[in-house]
Amino acid sequence: MDDLAALVAEELALPVDPRVTAMAAAIAAQHGAASRAVLFYGSCLREAELDGLMLDFYLIVSDYDAAYGKSWLARANRLLPPNVFPFQQGGLAAKFAVLSEADFARMCSLEATDVSVWARFAQPSRLVWASDQLARQRAVQAVASAAPTLLGHTLPMLQEPDALAVWQTGFALTYRAELRAERGGRGASIVDSDPARYERFGVAARAHVQLLMSPEATRRWWRRTQRRGKLLTLARLAKASATFAGGIDYLAWKINRHAGTAIAIKPWQRRWPILGAISLLPRLVARGAVR
Repeated sequence: MDDLAALVAEELALPVDPRVTAMAAAIAAQHGAASRAVLFYGSCLREAELDGLMLDFYLIVSDYDAAYGKSWLARANRLLPPNVFPFQQGGLAAKFAVLSEADFARMCSLEATDVSVWARFAQPSRLVWASDQLARQRAVQAVASAAPTLLGHTLPMLQEPDALAVWQTGFALTYRAELRAERGGRGASIVDSDPARYERFGVAARAHVQLLMSPEATRRWWRRTQRRGKLLTLARLAKASATFAGGIDYLAWKINRHAGTAIAIKPWQRRWPILGAISLLPRLVARGAVR
């Protein structure tokens, strides 16, 4: 195992709140033998008190037909991954996204056509459930490709990148490639929360970085990815309205929490969540609540 994979395996194995582990096992149980791994990630990873928060998980499955049967959910997950579902247990609320092992590996790598997965798994995460040792190894391998992917798309944008500036710039670029409620300095605050971690991972990840494009080509790639990423966010939001009961209320909660707004969802927006979410966007963008 190389230095980066060893760092990733060590970080993924760090302990979490036992309620998180129990919730991960329950999520996996919903999809039976198709479940391969469950990863815990996101801002809740840095919180000691989980009550009142929305926990974030990725459920990795062998394939979509095995996870759902031959239903429209399998087709939706294959066409526009991931599917996202709500979950509650033990007084905690969560949402989990579903990806196949193949899609998870691809979306953490340079083959990814958007930033949604590798941007998250270049940050700390925990492997809180695995079906067997092979599933654990594949999860480690996929996560280990996320940091080199971020650095590979970021290094050409900087003339003299230092150990932390490349991470800060990379996260800032990825935040602009999605409709996000967080403030503009969020990328820097992620790195500032554990600079020693990003220095260690940066050194190890550099050995795996592939610089495939010139600086100008990289800038064009980011412009295309940022435009496309916002459209993908809208498409995934529309799809989630069919799988995520109360999705528009979660959207409002997340924006209020991160942007300091006081959005109140109207009854008609709950009745037609896709139209309701779309109706919010022009006002939110104008007020700078999402970018």
